[in-house]
Amino acid sequence: MKERLHPVMLAGTGSDVGKSILATALCRIFKQDGYTPAPFKAQNMALNSFATPDGLEIGRAQAVQAEAAGVPCHTDMNPLLLKPQSDHTSQVVLNGRPIGNRDAYDYFRKEGRSELREAVYAAYDRLAARFNPVVMEGAGSLAEINLRDSDLVNVPMALHAGADILLVGDIDRGGVFASVYGSIMLLRPEERKYVKGILINKFRGDLRLFEEGRKMLEDLCGIPVLGVVPYYHDIHIEEEDSVALAAKSAAAQRGKVNVAVVLLRHISNFTDFGVLERDPRVHLFYSNNVDELAKADVIILPGTKSTLDDLYELRRNGVAQAVLRARREGASVLGICGGYQMMGVQIRDPHHVEGSIEAMPGLGLLPMTTAMLPGKVTRQVHFTLSDGTGGPMEGYEIHMGETLPEEGSGYAPLNRLEDGQPDGCIVDEKCMGSYIHGILDNPAFIDKLLAPHVEKLTEAAAAFDYHAFKEEQYDRLADHVRRYVDIPLLYKILSEER
Repeated sequence: MKERLHPVMLAGTGSDVGKSILATALCRIFKQDGYTPAPFKAQNMALNSFATPDGLEIGRAQAVQAEAAGVPCHTDMNPLLLKPQSDHTSQVVLNGRPIGNRDAYDYFRKEGRSELREAVYAAYDRLAARFNPVVMEGAGSLAEINLRDSDLVNVPMALHAGADILLVGDIDRGGVFASVYGSIMLLRPEERKYVKGILINKFRGDLRLFEEGRKMLEDLCGIPVLGVVPYYHDIHIEEEDSVALAAKSAAAQRGKVNVAVVLLRHISNFTDFGVLERDPRVHLFYSNNVDELAKADVIILPGTKSTLDDLYELRRNGVAQAVLRARREGASVLGICGGYQMMGVQIRDPHHVEGSIEAMPGLGLLPMTTAMLPGKVTRQVHFTLSDGTGGPMEGYEIHMGETLPEEGSGYAPLNRLEDGQPDGCIVDEKCMGSYIHGILDNPAFIDKLLAPHVEKLTEAAAAFDYHAFKEEQYDRLADHVRRYVDIPLLYKILSEER
């Protein structure tokens, strides 16, 4: 049996410094070294979520980290999830279930925080009893002193867990000396002793040029710099934020099936398209430019946190008309989750689940009507294509609302769930929709989607094994971090007697 290690927290000098990816790397490294790690982030803010095996909801980043650790994901790994609905409000998901919408000001007030604090502490305690070590992740900056009394995810969480903190600084954005030193100095003296190491992330250039800087940081902070991790371009781990999607916009390519994902304002679960990004038969791009969409062979309407708001925007900016025109001219259209709802005849919101709009006509591509309902469907599913091809498949659902066929429409479901229930709708081989996220992780479904356009391919290409690809990427990430981080010193820190 492996020795018991202290929990370790990856905390940051700010947002987007690489905490999530380094936590993913440590989960895989500990797994490779014979430990039983599990990820933990007390509070996450993201539209990219995932359904656990028991049908509850967590942030996608913790599901990815659990996958790297080789364990099933669980709500204890991310007990509190905030899903932004506007600039000021978020849906609050506690232990996998939505408990309502909260204004940011009200959410971060000190009053009423004790219930949430007890919940995240209890989730951590359950996790720590089962796994060794727990790889924790902070949020934003370690030193948000204005939120100190209401903070659930950074220093107070580390103190509860008795975690060793590794402070991550992003050298690519500049100011790494000030951000690292300032973050440590802004902590209370009794808190600083928990910070056991510094990680400099996203380095570009010759590492020898930073040797003096590394020693300066150690002298200034009195804490070892455990590693300087270079920027990489050739390792592909699923991203949590949609910020980079617009950059994945490019002109159509010859010899491939050009697939356009409509870039919605509130796009969610864009990791649905990770397989297509890697499939050698496909050129995938994200766009809301009507000229670019006109060049696509397949247009996908993705999931969204605000279906009605995004549908209104598609009508305003001309994308709705562009999708209908592309369909008439022979392009395929696929809707997933919110995109599936948009493809129907009408979306109704009688309970004002999403806002003040009570009803809006859909694109009319599928003979379906959606009613938004207060309850949320969150579950993993196993299914088959209704035409009997392709064998068993799997995915997950996270959605509000119920979508039913129009009376007398001659409705045909796209899929059958293992309990016999229908999912989605198919009009023909070029027009279909489904509630199932991860449907594109199934090679047989991609084959079905691409089949009407295979004549475009200049050479035969095999279906892409996404599971094997992800496992290879986790190993490559672990190798990269091992190369530049002093892992023996990390083990020494995590095993020292307090």
